[in-house]
Amino acid sequence: MTEITKFNIRVYGLFINEKKEILLADELRFGRQMTKFPGGGLHFGEGVIDCLKRELREETGLEIEVIKHFYTTDFFQRALFFEDQQLLSVYYHARFRDPEKLILSNKAFAYAINSDEPVSFRYAALNDLAPDDLSFPIDRHVLEILKKEQ
Repeated sequence: MTEITKFNIRVYGLFINEKKEILLADELRFGRQMTKFPGGGLHFGEGVIDCLKRELREETGLEIEVIKHFYTTDFFQRALFFEDQQLLSVYYHARFRDPEKLILSNKAFAYAINSDEPVSFRYAALNDLAPDDLSFPIDRHVLEILKKEQ
């Protein structure tokens, strides 16, 4: 197996509405459909909260408020798309300043295939969401923690 030589730091938002639904992002990247929590990769020289705000602004056009830190990866995880990278993910509870302006889909993978970075957003009932509904191991772990807290 390839030696780990770099870190890949990802930052995600957990947006839970008053109906106990959580926001999911359906994306097409690297030729693969994936369902995950909204967020993305940290840039050099950027703080993790600034990263989350930037990612959500890029993906939704909206501003967010970070409420509190929820979880940081506490086990080894190799990055899925880059074998030489160790993945470190940081999760925050957050909310949109203007949630009514968020464009939502009513089904998974409702993005435009011809878009540069196809992504769509939808809410799913937290209690009905299964770990296998998410594409990444750390997101699945976070879902299990969230469900225990309900």
